[in-house]
Amino acid sequence: MSADDDARSRERHPTRGSAETQREAADVLQRLSSVIASRRGGDPERSYVARLLSRGNDAILKKIGEEATETVMAAKDGVAERIVAETADLWFHCLVMLEFHGIGANAVLAELARREGLSGIEEKASRNGASKGEDRK
Repeated sequence: MSADDDARSRERHPTRGSAETQREAADVLQRLSSVIASRRGGDPERSYVARLLSRGNDAILKKIGEEATETVMAAKDGVAERIVAETADLWFHCLVMLEFHGIGANAVLAELARREGLSGIEEKASRNGASKGEDRK
């Protein structure tokens, strides 16, 4: 990827946005989560989400595994557009998994907000009661 391609990619896919952009992103997640919820019990012949939900947890988890692998491969290739597209697929299927378990996207957003500003070590210790030495094997 040339320097110009890299700069154009950053313009199309900024890593951080304004507070308004972040609120809009959360709104997109909420709307998508609502659409996914509305597909529960729908016709599996007409709705991909209804079909996936009807197949159960293992089918959803398999799809998440596939999408996670594709996301990793895209990141390894380093093409921003593909990374974004594969991450969107992964997030979508994670939202389907959350719906299957009756968990709203707000629960995940609230957890991310709770962790904001904590170092990774502090956050892990608060979850697990982990001491600093426990991560060493």
